[in-house]
Parts: sequence; structure tokens; C-alpha cells
Amino acid sequence: MISSDGLPTPIVVVVPAHNEAASLPRCLHGVTTAALCVANPVTTVVVLDSCDDGSDALAGEFGPDVHFVAVEAGNVGAARAAGFQYARTALHAVSADAWYATTDADSVVDADWLVRMTDPGSLGDADMVLGVVHVPVWRHFSPAVARRYLRGYRGKWSGGRGHRHIHGANMGFRASAYWTVGGFRALPTGEDVELVERFEAAGMTVHWDRRLSVATSDRKDGRAPGGFAEHLRELDAPDDPYPTGVSA
Repeated sequence: MISSDGLPTPIVVVVPAHNEAASLPRCLHGVTTAALCVANPVTTVVVLDSCDDGSDALAGEFGPDVHFVAVEAGNVGAARAAGFQYARTALHAVSADAWYATTDADSVVDADWLVRMTDPGSLGDADMVLGVVHVPVWRHFSPAVARRYLRGYRGKWSGGRGHRHIHGANMGFRASAYWTVGGFRALPTGEDVELVERFEAAGMTVHWDRRLSVATSDRKDGRAPGGFAEHLRELDAPDDPYPTGVSA
């Protein structure tokens, strides 16, 4: 991805985290590896939101391009927003051509995550790219729950490479478009869905690509109410053995 001045487009990756000291190292190893695989300058901003588990001790362990900031929002939407605001002000990443991406602290991106997300051949003129997630190892739920989840999840796949899932763990967008619609709002859950809705309402182009997949955990106790972990718990409910819808 090349900016209008002919130089590689700067990329900013934001990772919100609330008491994720155990999972952050794997997440950041994934992000920093992905950063090495693109020619673009990549800055990662980890937003420690109301953490008291020693997550701050990780600061400085992943190189000068990984920044840690602390907030007391108790809100994933506010945490994501704080990360991009920090990049815009403190890091002066204000280029209209900049590319923003975000993932979650309990997720691990592939080495080619940023390569695929910013590939001009796939991206085209899109203002936003939305990928999918997968659970590589089911540790906390039964095989039956995994089957129910996959059946419902694949039910939202569309023709070609498309899908209709929205995950804060796997999304990217042009900085100019992000600031035009006002950025993430301080929502305790669903901040990713709400942002996509505003992109679409503004007439912006959204590219849905299920080839762009991020590994995530099947933990039972998530951080966001109504999030991925809660959805998996609902699939484990004995009174709904064959759910047809998937909210994640």
C-alpha cells in the first residue's frame, strides 16, 4: 500500500486489553511478526484499560514501535478509540492515507495479516476491510458446541470470499474514513458493529473477506458483555441444541 506521496502508507494497529497479561505476549508476537512482513512502517498501540494484573510490565519488551498507554475507561469502545487518538496526536500519525487496524488481546493474527488486509488487488477502493475469526483449539467447550458454532457461523458466509460477520479482532480501515465518521464510540460492547453501520450509512465501501482470518480463544469468561465468549456460552445451553443464528 502506497500513499499519495509515493511512500509506503503508515499503519497503526490498536489492541485494547483488560487484564490480559497472560495472552498479550502471544498477541503481540503475532502483530509484530505481521509488521515485519510489510514494507510499510507499522506502529502498535496497546491500550491497557483498568488493568491490575501487571500487564504494564510488558511495556518495552516488544520494541520501540509498540506503545503502551493506560486508561481507566472500563469500556472496549473507549479503549479502541483512545488507541487511535493516541496515534493521531502523540505519534502524529495523521496522514489521510494512513491505514488503521485493530485486533483483540486474546487473538493471534497470522504473519500475512497486514499483507492481505492492505493488498491493493483485494482492497481496491474499499474504505474498510472485515475478516473472520476461527478457534484453532477448542479447550473450554465440548465438540458439540464447536459443531453448533461452526454450523451457525458458516451460515453467514456469502458467495465468493464474502461473509457477514463483524469482529473487532479482525478489522481495518482508512484513517481518513475513520475520522470522517467519528471513530469508535464508548460502547461497552458492539462498538465494532456500530462503527461498520456508520461506515455504511456514510456510503463508504466495506470489503468482506473470509480469507482474512484471525485465531481467537474459546474462553468462557470474556471481557465484553454480549461478546464472543457469551455467544459460546449460549450455544452450550441445553435448551437450545440447534441454534440457527450467530450474533458474533
